[in-house]
Amino acid sequence: MSVVILGGNERMERQYKDLCRAYNCNAKVFTKPSGNLRSKIGCPDLMIFFTGTMSHKMVNAAMCEIKGGNTRIARSHSSSMSALREVLDIHTTKEGRNNHTLGEEQCHV
Repeated sequence: MSVVILGGNERMERQYKDLCRAYNCNAKVFTKPSGNLRSKIGCPDLMIFFTGTMSHKMVNAAMCEIKGGNTRIARSHSSSMSALREVLDIHTTKEGRNNHTLGEEQCHV
């Protein structure tokens, strides 16, 4: 399962990746806004937004990039390891895999 994490703390990037690896997930972590998100994000199975540490503009840009895909979205205000663990617990189970698909949302970049 591929996971993209947007937001969070720079110093915890390695820990985020290690925890995802423990859940058999390949993770990409973007703690700061970076140009050309489309080519960097790809087509992940799950996208996690740590909303407390990212701008609205970054959220909207990411939503536009994955619009119409089959990517599941998870949002957490906290960017702690326990918050990430909780999201991964939900989305890496059989029940969670069929829920939370991305609907049509309007883009405001």
